[in-house]
Amino acid sequence: MKINEIFTSIQGETSFAGLPFTFVRLTGCNLRCSYCDTQYAYEEGTERSIDQVLSEIQQRGVSRIVVTGGEPLLQNEIYTLCSQLADRGFIVLIETNGTISIKNIDQRVYRILDLKCPGSGMDAHMDFKNIGYLTARDEVKFVISDRSDFQWALAIIKRYNLEQIPNILMSPAHQALHPRELAEWIIQEKLNARLQLQLQKYIWPDKMRGV
Repeated sequence: MKINEIFTSIQGETSFAGLPFTFVRLTGCNLRCSYCDTQYAYEEGTERSIDQVLSEIQQRGVSRIVVTGGEPLLQNEIYTLCSQLADRGFIVLIETNGTISIKNIDQRVYRILDLKCPGSGMDAHMDFKNIGYLTARDEVKFVISDRSDFQWALAIIKRYNLEQIPNILMSPAHQALHPRELAEWIIQEKLNARLQLQLQKYIWPDKMRGV
Protein backbone atom coordinates (compact mmCIF):
# COMPACT_ATOMS: atom_id res chain seq x y z
CA MET A 1 0.00 0.00 0.00
CA LYS A 2 1.12 3.58 -0.55
CA ILE A 3 1.80 5.34 2.75
CA ASN A 4 2.24 9.10 3.07
CA GLU A 5 3.41 9.13 6.70
CA ILE A 6 3.32 7.25 10.00
CA PHE A 7 3.71 9.30 13.17
CA THR A 8 2.69 9.42 16.81
CA SER A 9 0.86 12.45 18.16
CA ILE A 10 -2.12 13.62 20.19
CA GLN A 11 -5.48 12.86 18.61
CA GLY A 12 -6.93 16.28 17.84
CA GLU A 13 -10.46 15.19 16.89
CA THR A 14 -13.21 12.62 17.55
CA SER A 15 -14.41 11.51 20.99
CA PHE A 16 -10.84 10.27 21.60
CA ALA A 17 -9.40 13.81 21.40
CA GLY A 18 -6.44 14.43 23.67
CA LEU A 19 -5.17 10.85 23.76
CA PRO A 20 -1.89 9.66 22.22
CA PHE A 21 -2.36 7.81 18.91
CA THR A 22 -0.17 6.51 16.14
CA PHE A 23 -1.42 7.82 12.80
CA VAL A 24 -1.15 5.94 9.52
CA ARG A 25 -1.81 8.37 6.68
CA LEU A 26 -2.42 6.78 3.30
CA THR A 27 -1.70 8.47 -0.01
CA GLY A 28 -4.46 9.48 -2.40
CA CYS A 29 -7.86 11.15 -2.23
CA ASN A 30 -10.82 11.19 -4.59
CA LEU A 31 -12.09 14.56 -3.29
CA ARG A 32 -10.71 18.09 -3.36
CA CYS A 33 -12.36 19.85 -0.42
CA SER A 34 -12.05 23.63 -0.36
CA TYR A 35 -10.53 23.62 3.15
CA CYS A 36 -8.26 20.56 2.79
CA ASP A 37 -5.19 20.76 5.03
CA THR A 38 -3.51 17.55 3.85
CA GLN A 39 -3.00 18.28 0.16
CA TYR A 40 0.49 16.83 0.49
CA ALA A 41 -1.15 13.41 0.82
CA TYR A 42 -2.75 13.58 -2.65
CA GLU A 43 0.31 12.06 -4.35
CA GLU A 44 3.29 11.82 -1.97
CA GLY A 45 4.09 8.46 -0.44
CA THR A 46 6.08 5.24 -0.52
CA GLU A 47 4.97 1.67 -1.11
CA ARG A 48 5.07 -0.48 2.03
CA SER A 49 3.82 -3.97 2.80
CA ILE A 50 1.25 -4.61 5.50
CA ASP A 51 3.96 -6.38 7.52
CA GLN A 52 6.21 -3.31 7.30
CA VAL A 53 3.42 -1.03 8.46
CA LEU A 54 2.51 -3.36 11.34
CA SER A 55 6.14 -3.56 12.40
CA GLU A 56 6.53 0.21 12.59
CA ILE A 57 3.27 0.59 14.50
CA GLN A 58 4.30 -2.03 17.04
CA GLN A 59 7.71 -0.40 17.52
CA ARG A 60 6.02 2.87 18.43
CA GLY A 61 4.36 1.22 21.44
CA VAL A 62 1.03 3.08 21.36
CA SER A 63 -2.15 1.02 21.68
CA ARG A 64 -4.42 3.38 19.71
CA ILE A 65 -4.25 3.79 15.92
CA VAL A 66 -5.84 6.20 13.46
CA VAL A 67 -5.97 5.18 9.81
CA THR A 68 -6.50 8.28 7.71
CA GLY A 69 -5.60 10.00 4.46
CA GLY A 70 -6.29 11.26 1.94
CA GLU A 71 -8.97 8.63 1.65
CA PRO A 72 -7.77 5.30 3.07
CA LEU A 73 -10.54 3.19 1.53
CA LEU A 74 -9.13 3.82 -1.95
CA GLN A 75 -6.54 1.14 -1.18
CA ASN A 76 -7.92 -2.38 -0.81
CA GLU A 77 -5.17 -3.49 1.57
CA ILE A 78 -6.59 -1.23 4.25
CA TYR A 79 -9.28 -3.76 5.18
CA THR A 80 -6.65 -6.39 5.97
CA LEU A 81 -4.49 -3.89 7.85
CA CYS A 82 -7.40 -2.82 10.06
CA SER A 83 -8.37 -6.42 10.84
CA GLN A 84 -4.81 -7.40 11.68
CA LEU A 85 -4.44 -4.40 13.98
CA ALA A 86 -7.66 -5.36 15.77
CA ASP A 87 -6.43 -8.96 16.02
CA ARG A 88 -3.36 -7.64 17.84
CA GLY A 89 -5.49 -5.78 20.37
CA PHE A 90 -5.10 -2.24 19.04
CA ILE A 91 -7.92 0.30 19.30
CA VAL A 92 -8.39 1.30 15.66
CA LEU A 93 -10.13 4.34 14.18
CA ILE A 94 -10.55 4.92 10.46
CA GLU A 95 -11.39 8.33 9.04
CA THR A 96 -13.24 8.18 5.74
CA ASN A 97 -14.76 10.86 3.53
CA GLY A 98 -18.21 9.39 2.95
CA THR A 99 -17.84 8.51 -0.73
CA ILE A 100 -16.92 4.81 -0.43
CA SER A 101 -18.91 2.09 1.30
CA ILE A 102 -17.88 1.38 4.89
CA LYS A 103 -19.83 -1.89 4.91
CA ASN A 104 -16.79 -4.18 4.75
CA ILE A 105 -14.66 -2.48 7.38
CA ASP A 106 -14.02 -4.77 10.34
CA GLN A 107 -16.77 -4.22 12.93
CA ARG A 108 -14.15 -3.84 15.67
CA VAL A 109 -12.95 -0.62 14.04
CA TYR A 110 -14.37 2.78 15.02
CA ARG A 111 -15.51 4.36 11.75
CA ILE A 112 -15.41 8.16 11.58
CA LEU A 113 -17.70 9.10 8.70
CA ASP A 114 -17.07 12.63 7.40
CA LEU A 115 -20.22 13.87 5.67
CA LYS A 116 -19.11 16.73 3.43
CA CYS A 117 -21.19 19.91 3.68
CA PRO A 118 -21.79 22.20 0.69
CA GLY A 119 -19.00 24.53 1.81
CA SER A 120 -16.51 21.77 1.00
CA GLY A 121 -17.64 21.78 -2.63
CA MET A 122 -17.89 17.98 -2.41
CA ASP A 123 -21.34 17.32 -0.93
CA ALA A 124 -22.68 15.88 -4.21
CA HIS A 125 -20.27 12.95 -3.88
CA MET A 126 -21.63 11.58 -0.58
CA ASP A 127 -22.88 8.00 -0.39
CA PHE A 128 -25.64 8.28 2.19
CA LYS A 129 -26.13 4.51 2.20
CA ASN A 130 -23.17 4.51 4.59
CA ILE A 131 -25.42 5.85 7.33
CA GLY A 132 -27.25 2.54 7.36
CA TYR A 133 -24.01 0.72 8.22
CA LEU A 134 -23.19 2.83 11.27
CA THR A 135 -23.16 1.26 14.72
CA ALA A 136 -23.20 2.78 18.19
CA ARG A 137 -19.37 2.81 18.26
CA ASP A 138 -19.08 4.89 15.08
CA GLU A 139 -19.00 8.67 14.72
CA VAL A 140 -20.34 11.15 12.17
CA LYS A 141 -18.44 14.33 11.43
CA PHE A 142 -19.51 17.60 9.80
CA VAL A 143 -17.01 20.34 8.96
CA ILE A 144 -18.96 23.61 9.03
CA SER A 145 -17.86 26.61 6.96
CA ASP A 146 -20.87 28.90 7.51
CA ARG A 147 -24.49 29.07 8.63
CA SER A 148 -25.68 27.40 5.42
CA ASP A 149 -23.48 24.39 6.14
CA PHE A 150 -24.89 24.22 9.66
CA GLN A 151 -28.47 24.24 8.36
CA TRP A 152 -27.55 21.56 5.83
CA ALA A 153 -26.09 19.40 8.60
CA LEU A 154 -29.24 19.85 10.72
CA ALA A 155 -31.36 18.70 7.80
CA ILE A 156 -29.19 15.60 7.29
CA ILE A 157 -29.28 14.77 11.01
CA LYS A 158 -33.08 14.99 10.97
CA ARG A 159 -33.59 13.16 7.67
CA TYR A 160 -31.45 10.19 8.69
CA ASN A 161 -32.26 10.24 12.43
CA LEU A 162 -28.58 10.64 13.22
CA GLU A 163 -29.12 11.69 16.82
CA GLN A 164 -29.33 7.97 17.56
CA ILE A 165 -25.56 7.95 16.94
CA PRO A 166 -23.89 8.73 20.30
CA ASN A 167 -21.20 10.89 18.71
CA ILE A 168 -22.10 13.57 16.19
CA LEU A 169 -19.05 15.75 15.67
CA MET A 170 -19.07 19.32 14.38
CA SER A 171 -15.91 21.21 13.52
CA PRO A 172 -15.51 24.80 12.32
CA ALA A 173 -13.62 24.90 9.03
CA HIS A 174 -10.18 26.29 9.81
CA GLN A 175 -9.97 30.07 9.22
CA ALA A 176 -13.50 30.10 7.77
CA LEU A 177 -15.69 29.99 10.88
CA HIS A 178 -14.91 31.04 14.45
CA PRO A 179 -15.46 28.19 16.95
CA ARG A 180 -17.57 30.51 19.11
CA GLU A 181 -20.16 30.93 16.35
CA LEU A 182 -20.51 27.20 15.87
CA ALA A 183 -20.72 26.66 19.63
CA GLU A 184 -23.53 29.21 19.88
CA TRP A 185 -25.47 27.57 17.03
CA ILE A 186 -25.18 24.15 18.67
CA ILE A 187 -26.43 25.59 21.97
CA GLN A 188 -29.31 27.46 20.31
CA GLU A 189 -30.49 24.30 18.58
CA LYS A 190 -29.98 22.19 21.73
CA LEU A 191 -28.22 19.80 19.39
CA ASN A 192 -26.81 16.55 20.73
CA ALA A 193 -23.49 17.14 19.00
CA ARG A 194 -19.89 17.49 20.13
CA LEU A 195 -18.04 20.66 19.15
CA GLN A 196 -14.56 19.55 18.16
CA LEU A 197 -11.53 21.67 17.53
CA GLN A 198 -8.41 20.41 15.82
CA LEU A 199 -6.27 20.34 18.96
CA GLN A 200 -3.09 19.70 17.00
CA LYS A 201 -3.42 23.13 15.38
CA TYR A 202 -3.51 24.79 18.78
CA ILE A 203 -0.66 22.69 20.21
CA TRP A 204 1.58 22.92 17.13
CA PRO A 205 0.36 25.94 15.10
CA ASP A 206 3.66 26.09 13.24
CA LYS A 207 3.57 22.48 12.01
CA MET A 208 1.47 20.84 9.31
CA ARG A 209 2.89 17.33 9.12
CA GLY A 210 3.58 14.75 11.77
CA VAL A 211 1.08 16.14 14.26
